[in-house]
Amino acid sequence: MVLEEGARSCLLRFRFRLEEDIKPTYLMDHMISDGVITVDEEERVKTQNTRKDQAGALIELLLKKDNRAYISFYNALVKEAYEDLASLLHSGLPNVSNPQQESSDGSAAYVQAILSEGGVPPRPIVFVSRPELVNQVREKLYQLQKDTGWITVFGMAGSGKSVLAAEAVRHHGLIKDCFPGGIHWLSIGQVDKPDLLVKVQSLCFRLEQSLESEPLHRPPNSLDEAKERLRFLMLRRYPRSLLILDDVWDSTVLKVFDVHCRVLLTTRNRSLTDAVSGAKHEVEVESGLVENKALEILALYTGMKLEALPEEARSIATECKGSPLVVSLIGALLREKPNRWRYYLCQLQQKQFKRIRKSSSYDYDALDQAMAASIEVLPDEHRDLYKDLTVIEKDVKVPAKVLSVLWDLEPEEVEDILEEFVNKSLLFVDSDNKPCLYYLHDLQIDFLMEQNRTQLESLHTKVVRQYQQHYKDGPPTSGDEECLYWIQFLTYHMAKANLTQELYTLMFSLNWVTIKAKIMGPAHLINDYVEYGSILDKENSEVRSQFQEFLSLNGHQLEQRPFPDVVQLALSQPHNSEVYRQARLQAQNRAKAGKLYFDLVNKSGEESLSHLVIHPHQGSVHSACFSQDGTKIASCGASKTLKVFKSTSGEKLMDLAAHDDEVLCCAFSPDGRLLATCSSDRKVKVWNADRAMLCRVFAEEHEEQVNHCQFTNTSARLLLATCSNDSVLNVKLWNLNKPSSQNTMFGHFKPVNHCCFSPNDRYLSTSSNDGTLKLFEVSSANEWKTIHVSDTFTENKEDVLIKCSTWTADGKRVICAARNVVLVFDVETSDMLFEIRTSRLSTVQYCHACPTSNLLAIAFSNYAVELWDLEANKKMADCSGHLSWVQRVQFSLDGSLLLSCSDDQTVRIWETKKVHTSSAVCLKRDSDVLFNNEEIIVSAADNCNRLQVRDGRTGAVLFQSEEKPSRIRCTCMCRQPSAVVLGQEDGTVQASGLTASHLLRILGSRIRRLLTSYGGLVLAVALCTGSVQVLEVPSGKLLATLLGHTKTVLHCQFSPNGQTLITSSEDTTIRVWRWQSGECKVLQGHTEQVRCFSLLPNSPNDSRLLSWSFDGTVKVWDTESGEKLQDIEAHHQTILSCHVSPDGCLFATTSVDKTAKLWQCESWQCAYTLIGHQECVRSCRFSWDSQHLATGDDNGEIRLWSVKNGSLLKICSRDSKDGMDSLHGGWVTDLHFSPDNSLLVSTGGYIKWWDVKTGKALQTFYPTGSALKKIHVSSDFSTFVTIDNIGILYILQRVV
Repeated sequence: MVLEEGARSCLLRFRFRLEEDIKPTYLMDHMISDGVITVDEEERVKTQNTRKDQAGALIELLLKKDNRAYISFYNALVKEAYEDLASLLHSGLPNVSNPQQESSDGSAAYVQAILSEGGVPPRPIVFVSRPELVNQVREKLYQLQKDTGWITVFGMAGSGKSVLAAEAVRHHGLIKDCFPGGIHWLSIGQVDKPDLLVKVQSLCFRLEQSLESEPLHRPPNSLDEAKERLRFLMLRRYPRSLLILDDVWDSTVLKVFDVHCRVLLTTRNRSLTDAVSGAKHEVEVESGLVENKALEILALYTGMKLEALPEEARSIATECKGSPLVVSLIGALLREKPNRWRYYLCQLQQKQFKRIRKSSSYDYDALDQAMAASIEVLPDEHRDLYKDLTVIEKDVKVPAKVLSVLWDLEPEEVEDILEEFVNKSLLFVDSDNKPCLYYLHDLQIDFLMEQNRTQLESLHTKVVRQYQQHYKDGPPTSGDEECLYWIQFLTYHMAKANLTQELYTLMFSLNWVTIKAKIMGPAHLINDYVEYGSILDKENSEVRSQFQEFLSLNGHQLEQRPFPDVVQLALSQPHNSEVYRQARLQAQNRAKAGKLYFDLVNKSGEESLSHLVIHPHQGSVHSACFSQDGTKIASCGASKTLKVFKSTSGEKLMDLAAHDDEVLCCAFSPDGRLLATCSSDRKVKVWNADRAMLCRVFAEEHEEQVNHCQFTNTSARLLLATCSNDSVLNVKLWNLNKPSSQNTMFGHFKPVNHCCFSPNDRYLSTSSNDGTLKLFEVSSANEWKTIHVSDTFTENKEDVLIKCSTWTADGKRVICAARNVVLVFDVETSDMLFEIRTSRLSTVQYCHACPTSNLLAIAFSNYAVELWDLEANKKMADCSGHLSWVQRVQFSLDGSLLLSCSDDQTVRIWETKKVHTSSAVCLKRDSDVLFNNEEIIVSAADNCNRLQVRDGRTGAVLFQSEEKPSRIRCTCMCRQPSAVVLGQEDGTVQASGLTASHLLRILGSRIRRLLTSYGGLVLAVALCTGSVQVLEVPSGKLLATLLGHTKTVLHCQFSPNGQTLITSSEDTTIRVWRWQSGECKVLQGHTEQVRCFSLLPNSPNDSRLLSWSFDGTVKVWDTESGEKLQDIEAHHQTILSCHVSPDGCLFATTSVDKTAKLWQCESWQCAYTLIGHQECVRSCRFSWDSQHLATGDDNGEIRLWSVKNGSLLKICSRDSKDGMDSLHGGWVTDLHFSPDNSLLVSTGGYIKWWDVKTGKALQTFYPTGSALKKIHVSSDFSTFVTIDNIGILYILQRVV
């Protein structure tokens, strides 16, 4: 088929305009997708030297093509926002009808005859052309030219699908080329099998009537017979014809027509063709007319010109919500009474559909379906039931069981009533879902709301009362559709019914929180507290805030499966919280039945910055950002996806498979309508953030991974900047209206990690692995300044990698991150103003300056986020909580919120308004604990390398040493003499003494009682330099400094009588000190570091010591003589732990070789080798009766063994891996049995308690951090003390 003359004429007439303006590359992408040009033809066009030459070559190619190519070119112009050029070509669209110039049905005689014979309905009285949609349908129809298949035209009720389908086939060339066998129209609607059989019989009869030589058959008696008759007719008699099925509701209907023919169907359900075979194509009809089309209908009805329509016309178009049905109804009314524009607008605004319809003589049968006009014909009792549906929210589908509760009827009776509503088009059914779900059209809901607006409160009250009557014993928990409805919408009905007391009771209930979080997830709950906050605050705003904060900070835990114990989570809330009060009461009641619960007794009194925790991705989160208004958060990462959430609740708004590889960065445009992403797949993509649609792909210019993308700060001249690992062409600026980059910025010759616009968008800063920070002028793309950041470092300047940069709000300073420092430069002079020197053990991953204040947020590789005051160069706050490297931080535009994202798969939101001067002291995990009745004494080093001794219950600091010159590595305490020991990296050991009166003046009588109960305290502290100090507590008096170790002291322990101190070191030795005299015995023999040792417990006077080492050996020593008694080659690889049984008969070793071994203490021979762990076995512990051994590995697996015969008894939690693909949130680092040997506690990423007999987990405590190193357990197994990797101390007390 050649190009029609009208189309050819348009191309020639406007050729110059097209060549001047179009960018052929993106237009050809659409045309290749439509199949009208080939890849080879595209390449020939792209070989032209200039863009204009390429445009000319494309037009030459079009002139040689057919009508389909012209239509595809026109659609491509529309899609790429060349509306002005598309309008020039519109008149040349092949056979696009103009109702004002053509005959009454707008078709040639041939087309009219074919369509009339096939039963295709004529155009409506008032017809408005929709050429873009018509062309889309025709494009799909041309794809059926050579083969059979299905075309689905789908959209909501009243969107004009039927008119569109009829108009698409009203085309001479299409019928002649593709469907010479004719067009056959069949209206389906909602039909049962008998009705469908009648329709198929009618179609077969019509087809057979057209075959003059074919004898007539009897009508088929069943659907199967009808299907075979239809198959014969379509394949043998009408092989090149089109069957149009209008208004299909059920996929079972399509199976009758699945006879290998060409079918176009109109439907509201786009998934119907999933049930049939063959090629499938789709065209979506948007839910309504655009405003101009609605106005055009009104103009045609009233005989007015568009520009002459009154001002009410535009408001009427808006109130009609784009529905062609309602617009046509109003148009018909206005044609009869043209002076009622204002009147009908008011009727629409008041949703007076019934009054409007009674005023009309316009005959439009489909309007009954859209606006539920047949309510009056229902029986009285059913009419009242239908009125109850007024309370259903728009776009919500309801199962019959919910209405069974509402109407107090049997489910079967309810289904019969609903079927009647559906058959009368008063209700819609989603029969693809099992059980079926029922819903109303928006217009029906509007109609019902208007009819019953004075009864809305009572209707919602009825819903609540019926629910309360049916669920007297508590909310449903089955998780089925009925349960989901009540859990999701009960609060909505209570609020609408103004049942405030019931709403308070429900939402201030920990039971309700537990049920809804388990079934719906935490985001829905948080949304409820936000949405109904104004109502709840009238009762108690503090309680509402407590529940909302609890959910916000524990939401990521509540998304875990298996679902955590909410009562245990709530026991970590402040003691004055209503959440804690309810949890404590429930825990006490359940504890009476044997359930384990643990109260966090040392809750911090400090104000938390944390606001919300989201767990968006399975895998590292590489980037996250706020929208400009702060209401949304986008995130992306290793999962290759892009997700968007509400910043208030974490509710997911969008989830896209964005790239073919990891998504490294995402950024909102200034107006929040667009989202840019860049990836390791070397592509940059731009998305419509509202519709979750891909707008642009820039795939050709970056040849290496694209590290960062950012929009300009304002939309005045919207640009997108990207940077990559390319060696030269690594920084680019993109204008989204152009298919290629607008500018490339030259200067860096190594990968560029980050780019950032200045606040006024005049400059772009770029951070590179070449050690420089460059500032480019955005308008010219010329380099303006280069700051040689590497020159500020004195060592290894060539390895300085600039991670990122950020601008202060006034644009006068630019800040960059490199290694472990943040550097602040003056923009005008390029001088370094000052540096922020952070922890020497962690790398700065990212930094961002607050747009409204002097705050700077810094993200670290040691899992921390810090807030600094740039004016004072002072740290203001620590934001602790991430469990892995923090990759990105960003303030919201108003500076009130800060987000951070991490490799721990979470995004955290922090409230900067709660910033406080950081007084929080983080403790190191190497610690010692003394239990004495109710008192708990904890010693550990802090983040300032000072030794602290604390009252575990109150947090009061009993003793704090001065800052040590080398890192404190371990510590131990002794009750007998009043002293404390610390070991250092310099090889020294020190001891000191104290008078309590000095500290009493500071800390008061609470300390006197504490110290009196202990009768003095001695503390040993070992340092990384190898020294050990012995101190008296709480005076801090130095009792001894023990020098001898040449490397880090790894472990220290007092003998039971407190007179001897034993230390082990990286220097491979063990030293036994008479610390008061300084006498020392050196135990030498290990060839690698000795991480730990144990005194053999046979008798109090036993002087034997057992040690183990990375050299794979276990050695037994006499501490009195220093003699080595035994030398055992225990494992071929590193020994990770060892434990001696309480009866002193056995000891166990575990190793990197994935085995554990049991050894006899008399013969020193291996009794059993315990095989089965799949990872390094890191910990072990005997039960108190010495009958069982527990072992834990690096996969989080715990195994229980029989000591008697070495057999495996139980494997704990084998089938409950967590989000980190571990059974325990990480390595199992410590194990302890209860005194009666019935319980086992373990540490890893969190703390778990187990039933030894069954191997089942009884309780889990989730710390804020992770990677717990050890746990200290009181003798009665009631109190547990540990410190996590971010330095938080936890004192857990069993609830009784």
